[in-house]
Amino acid sequence: MGKFVVRTVPSGIKFVLKATNGEVIADSEVYSSESACLNGIDSVRRNCVAEIENQTVEGFETLKHPKFELYTDKAGDFRFRLKAKNGEIIATSEAYKSVKSALNGIDSIKRNAPEAEIVKE
Repeated sequence: MGKFVVRTVPSGIKFVLKATNGEVIADSEVYSSESACLNGIDSVRRNCVAEIENQTVEGFETLKHPKFELYTDKAGDFRFRLKAKNGEIIATSEAYKSVKSALNGIDSIKRNAPEAEIVKE
């Protein structure tokens, strides 16, 4: 089972979602309080069942929120972000070299986030 790791950073508090193997799947924004961070985790859990809007293909279909947006960054790598029902970004990924790897990351969020424990560092 995965876990949400909550930690304090110089500008506030944030979480990362780690897979069972310890690899980071997704990162959060920096929140101003622990309660806001925990609300962000709850939002990831509620919204991680979302469909994938694949922006790497021409003429992609725009989906309603919540959704995962799969896109190509400026360096040509593939990334995704999870957007909540209100359109806010609630989790972002690392850079992947292939679409398949990014899709595996999304699948990992869908499998791990709902039951992931919360650990404070």
